[in-house]
Amino acid sequence: MPHARLLSLLSLSLLTACAHQPANNVTVEEQSDCPIQLHTGQNLTLSLPSNPTTGYRWAIQDSAGGVLHSLGPEVYSSTDDGQLLGSGGQSTWRFQAFASGNGRLRLTSQQPWEPEAEPAQAFDCQITVN
Repeated sequence: MPHARLLSLLSLSLLTACAHQPANNVTVEEQSDCPIQLHTGQNLTLSLPSNPTTGYRWAIQDSAGGVLHSLGPEVYSSTDDGQLLGSGGQSTWRFQAFASGNGRLRLTSQQPWEPEAEPAQAFDCQITVN
C-alpha cells in the first residue's frame, strides 16, 4: 500500500511539472506579436501573407542565427486550395530556439530582380531566448 501512495504522489508531481512547462510552439502572424520570448527547445512558426504570382517573395535578411535555427525551408500554402489562379496564401517558416541570447528575425518582401528597390513589406522582430 505505501508503494501505491508513493507512486501516486510521484505521478501527480510529474503532471504538475508538465503543466508548468512553456508551450512548445509559438505562432507569429503579425508584427504586433513582437518582441518574442522563447525558452530553449521551443519552436517558432512564422506565417506571413504571400502571393508569389505577383513576383514578390519573402526573403530572410536576418535569421536570429545565434539563438534560432531553421527547421526547414519556406512552405507556401494557398488560402483557397489552389482553386483561384493568382490568389494569395501564406508563407510559413519554422525555427527552433537552441541557445540563450538575443537575435533579430527580419524578412522583406520584394521582387528578386529588383534587389535595390525598397521592399514592399518587412517583418522585423526581436527574439529573446532564455
